[in-house]
Amino acid sequence: MTEYDTDLWASLPIPAFILDAEDRIIESNTVAESFLNSSSKVLLNASVWDKVMIDAPLEASFERVRSDESALFINDVDVGGGERAPVLCNIQIAPLTTASGARSGQILLLISPREIADRLGRSHSVKTAAKSAIGMAEMLAHEIKNPLAGITGAAQLLSMNLQPEDQEMTDLIVTECRRIVKLLEQVEQFGNVLKPQCSAVNIHDILDRARRSAMVGFGAHMNIAEDYDPSLPSTWGDADQLQQVFLNLLKNASEANKEGGNIRIHTFYENSMRLRRADGSGSVPLQIEIIDDGPGLPPEIAADIFEPFVSSRENGTGLGLALVSKIISEHQGWIAVDSTPGRTVFRVSLPVATKDDVEAAETSQTQTEIQ
Repeated sequence: MTEYDTDLWASLPIPAFILDAEDRIIESNTVAESFLNSSSKVLLNASVWDKVMIDAPLEASFERVRSDESALFINDVDVGGGERAPVLCNIQIAPLTTASGARSGQILLLISPREIADRLGRSHSVKTAAKSAIGMAEMLAHEIKNPLAGITGAAQLLSMNLQPEDQEMTDLIVTECRRIVKLLEQVEQFGNVLKPQCSAVNIHDILDRARRSAMVGFGAHMNIAEDYDPSLPSTWGDADQLQQVFLNLLKNASEANKEGGNIRIHTFYENSMRLRRADGSGSVPLQIEIIDDGPGLPPEIAADIFEPFVSSRENGTGLGLALVSKIISEHQGWIAVDSTPGRTVFRVSLPVATKDDVEAAETSQTQTEIQ
């Protein structure tokens, strides 16, 4: 490859491979190495079928691309490799020719994870839903809490003139009113989350605090294991709010395994993850996964689990994960879930704290002190 070709190859934002006539890997870009968690040296000259697990019979497709010299597109197939769980992907296969136009038998294989596109679309819809829920929270608190206080008081006064055996209905009114007030207080909390006070923070310090808190409380019956990449750089975030996020995710995983089970907290770096924002695209390479071996999410709500008032628990309010999504969105990050019986993965993707972030924060602090 020329220098230009090399730069272009390295800049591709999706996993890319060049295969020889025997389907051996002769080139792989950086994103492909990250996708398979393997180095280029390990991948070089290895059969693509030994390294990339594709849930579709593609051998005939490869031969057709070579014989017809035309590209082929295959959508919605599961692709994995190594320790990576399969993800839904679109695949593109195209023939390569030499500079003279002669056939080489080499083909280009591009893998486009669908989760990236799905999360892009869901990021906007969840943020919009969160804003709507905030407005609704303010309305509910104002319009419902005061009348409920009156109803509760009236029921209590009424019960004073009733025989004990006739007080069952008034007691029920008081109990239900208090339950609704408690729900409204949770809704108010959802709407009152402050803007994050960001600084450069070590994500592993936050995860450790969340894990310790879980192990002495709601997660005491669980085995919570760490699987950290110690080389991860700092992220730019609000430590308290991020801890709230991971406490919520750990609590959900623990409550899904009431009889006990395993939770793995996995961190790694994936430089292919980017988020499209109004001011351009931004990288969110820091990946944090909360993995449990519980029964999984009900299929009918899995796609909407981050929407307000969607819950898989009988008495759940459906605000916990909506709040988590709102906080991660405020941190310019993503959150997604992949759930099957026996394995549920919540993945949080966050940006790296840059030098510009730190300098801007220091400048703002200096100006505040001067004022």
